[in-house]
Amino acid sequence: MRRSVPVATIAAITSAGLLLAGCSGGKGSSEGSGEANAATKGVVNASDAKGGTVTYAMSDAPESFDPGNTYYAFIYNFSRLYARPLTTFKPGPGPKGNQLVPDLAESMGKPSDGGKTWTYKLRKGIKYEDGSTVTSQDVKYAVERSNFARDVLSLGPNYFQQFLKDNDGGGYKGPYKDKSKAGLKSIETPDDQTIVFHLKKPFAEFDYLVSAPQTAPVPQAKDKGADYTKSVLSTGSYKFQSYQEGKQLTLVRNPQWSAKTDPLRKQLPDKIVLNLKVAQSTIDKDLQSGNTLVDLAGRGVDGQTQAQLLTNSDEKANTDNALGQRLVYTAINTKVKPFDNLECRKAIEYAIDKKAVQTALGGPIRGELASTVLPTDIAGYQKYDLYPQKYTGDKLDLSEAKKHWDKCGAGKTTTTILARNDRQDEVDAATSVIESLKKIGVTAKIQSYPTSKYFSDYAGVPEFNKKNNVGLIMMQWGSDFPTGYGYLQQILNGKAISKSGNTNLSELDDPEINKLLETAIANTDKAAREKAYAEIDKKTMEQAALVPLTYFKVLMYRSPKATNLVSTSAFSGQYDYLNIGVKK
Repeated sequence: MRRSVPVATIAAITSAGLLLAGCSGGKGSSEGSGEANAATKGVVNASDAKGGTVTYAMSDAPESFDPGNTYYAFIYNFSRLYARPLTTFKPGPGPKGNQLVPDLAESMGKPSDGGKTWTYKLRKGIKYEDGSTVTSQDVKYAVERSNFARDVLSLGPNYFQQFLKDNDGGGYKGPYKDKSKAGLKSIETPDDQTIVFHLKKPFAEFDYLVSAPQTAPVPQAKDKGADYTKSVLSTGSYKFQSYQEGKQLTLVRNPQWSAKTDPLRKQLPDKIVLNLKVAQSTIDKDLQSGNTLVDLAGRGVDGQTQAQLLTNSDEKANTDNALGQRLVYTAINTKVKPFDNLECRKAIEYAIDKKAVQTALGGPIRGELASTVLPTDIAGYQKYDLYPQKYTGDKLDLSEAKKHWDKCGAGKTTTTILARNDRQDEVDAATSVIESLKKIGVTAKIQSYPTSKYFSDYAGVPEFNKKNNVGLIMMQWGSDFPTGYGYLQQILNGKAISKSGNTNLSELDDPEINKLLETAIANTDKAAREKAYAEIDKKTMEQAALVPLTYFKVLMYRSPKATNLVSTSAFSGQYDYLNIGVKK
């Protein structure tokens, strides 16, 4: 849920970053376009002006536009333009963007049976782009296809598969193999507007879970399996006009959308165009000129552009430097030798030079040094450091690393580290990790793959990692929803490990951590849940399953022609995409 930069440039970035960090914000007014961090505190260039084209760009291509087959925050964000989940996040700056509100549903869920049953009523009058009426059966089918047909749609999270009542033993094989066509018994649709979820155990944060685009309705008759990504049937304010795979997606206004059934969307531009596989440096230039209004991935400008922006006061005023409930880390594969040995993993914790990695990522403005699994902006975060690093000047003290490496007895070792090749900063960070590990006798070679296939074919495939001796994997993780559970579950729970599309890259399956996650989410006491999340964090670090590198921050440039820009925590510090328009 990313840049080779010369040393002189890094120095400029770091010093300019300190200046930006000290900039005072505005008072949350809607006219903050000439002020750094304005979109983290208010809506910049607020406008209800209609017409024009909003142009997005991305350096690669998304894994999928199918709402039920994606796991990147930027597609969760973007898909709301054409797919409405049961609940979603209200556009708002920073933490205000974490406010959960009804979307397809007319109200938040009604829990019963101690939090094991959740009932939702759909808003009346919502139609698909073809004029047919959205029904609760379509929502049920959407959940079934996205969670139980993992051989066809493997890229999204599998929460529903884990928690729905009648899936013990994995008996239900999904709608493509269900010859009875009865579907899941644990999801009831007593009428066309009511949907009831029956869980095997209480889930106190279920309203957050149904904010995932996996609950956006899909009529079974229109489903095309893996090919549904090419022509999603819209329930949002925009619909697909054309899609050239790997090149461009064009959305136009959905004539069946009605503001009467949708208090969140405004349907401002006439058209939304997304250009794919555009060089990041080109995207940055087009943002500054206004030819592109939004960088879809929301990862921020590249290193060269960053240096230029932060040394120019006028340009710096059009940037937003936001936290995004994200951590940059190196996952240590606990199932691949020698990293199945705890002492070997502890050695890696001490050996990776985090300051060098931070520099490779773009300096402190791209994130402070990390020591915990939970980011600082997730409730439950507690500051601690089990593997403190000591420096003499800029030189990392490796005595603890060598001591643990000697205990693990692996000697000189070779391994593979994975990174995404369209994220130069991630490749640079991996290169820094490789240089660090050489000093304790670990020779790592880098293999890099595109974002669009990273989890489906490589990093997220345990069998691939085993065959290719993948001991280390570069990762950036953002919260599924803004709670400790929404952050921790899919990267730490053993039950979240799947054959493909896996995000528990450490393949950690610790019974105590699994149990803590299970009991925490059942607890209706928010404070108790947050205490449990902090405990899970520490136990994970005791297992040395991953190396926290930086608490990610993004540096984004606000296009001068875009309206309604607001940087929201709910979508990893990206701009909220629901109502961006064109400045007149």
